[in-house]
Amino acid sequence: MRLNSIQPEFVEFVPKVLEPGILYISQKYKTASHLCACGCGEKVVTPLSPADWRLEIDGETVSLHPSIGNWNYACQSHYWIRRNRISWSYAMTKQQIARVQARDQADKEHYIAAVNKQKDELAAINTTMEQKPFLIRLWQKLIRFFVQ
Repeated sequence: MRLNSIQPEFVEFVPKVLEPGILYISQKYKTASHLCACGCGEKVVTPLSPADWRLEIDGETVSLHPSIGNWNYACQSHYWIRRNRISWSYAMTKQQIARVQARDQADKEHYIAAVNKQKDELAAINTTMEQKPFLIRLWQKLIRFFVQ
């Protein structure tokens, strides 16, 4: 049976057996899981991260962004979870699905590259800070040498 709403349940561990109409959210393990809203019974796992899905908590309701596209399942359902409501999207062609998946992959690679660049820049700053006492001593020696 196709659902039009879903209720959040905050858990540490996602149960092995999921109940229809429940969005299990583990903030500790940064994941949200539910049974496909179309009623096919497939388990849908959405990793929560800036590169995957974002969870918005608005008082008693939750939203997931971007949409849920179950294109690897027979049902190929596509929907949004917004404020505990399921908003059904249109069926997509294979070409549209391929474009969305390629864009998602490119977005993820861009995010990972940006995070790695930040880490490299921070490591460079830390290395410079570690070398600073040596450079200060070297400058002090050079100044003493030329001033005397």
